[in-house]
Amino acid sequence: MEFSIESLETPALTKAQLADILFEKIGLNKRESKDMVDAFFDLLSESLVAGQDVKVSGFGNFQVRVKSTRPGRNPRTGEPVEIEARRVVTFHASPKLKELVQSA
Repeated sequence: MEFSIESLETPALTKAQLADILFEKIGLNKRESKDMVDAFFDLLSESLVAGQDVKVSGFGNFQVRVKSTRPGRNPRTGEPVEIEARRVVTFHASPKLKELVQSA
C-alpha cells in the first residue's frame, strides 16, 4: 500500500486525504473511509484525555506528560510570571519509522 507524499496538494497530510487513500487503496466507500478516519482519531484523543498512552506498532507512541509549575517571563515586558502546570502530549517515533525517515 504505497502512496506518494509528492502527490499531495499540501505539505501536510489531512484527514480528508487519509479518507481518500482508504477509498482508493482498500475500496471502502467514501462515507466509510471518512468514518473510519474520524473513529481512529476520536479513539486516540479519548485515550489521551483519559491519561492513557497510545502505542501504534511500527509508528510510535503518544504519551501524556504532566508538566509542573515553573518560573517564566513575559517576552514583551520581561516581567517574571509563573507558568501553570499542564498536561501535554508527546510523540516518540518507533525505530522503524525513524529508519524510514532517515533512508528517504
